[in-house]
Amino acid sequence: MKILGIGVDIVENSRITKSLKNNLFIKRIFSHSEILIAKKLKYKKNYYSKRFAAKEAFAKSIGTGFRNNLNFKDISIVNNKMGKPSFIISDKIKKIIKKEFKVSSFNFFLSISDEKKYSIAYVILQKK
Repeated sequence: MKILGIGVDIVENSRITKSLKNNLFIKRIFSHSEILIAKKLKYKKNYYSKRFAAKEAFAKSIGTGFRNNLNFKDISIVNNKMGKPSFIISDKIKKIIKKEFKVSSFNFFLSISDEKKYSIAYVILQKK
């Protein structure tokens, strides 16, 4: 198994908190399922901050950033029953990976964390 890319991002939570006051920001950055989950949470700012960092780290891991038709909403993060985060891999993302790395079989590994002031995400893209 070969590492194809890594990405890391750190976000100041207060920056995201300010942006959350704008509904257009939420709709432009987060998927419908992420927004539905956030509505049920008490601490929305950290939830959104971690996901914002994860999306940035994802774009860095594939080496394109948010270009070539990749948008924030194309990247959606879910958690399993134990809380482990992962990405939902759409057909659009599969096409981007195939074009950039010439592979069709891959895994993403995601780790996210937060403290009072900051949220951080780390992503590894690995060939299967």
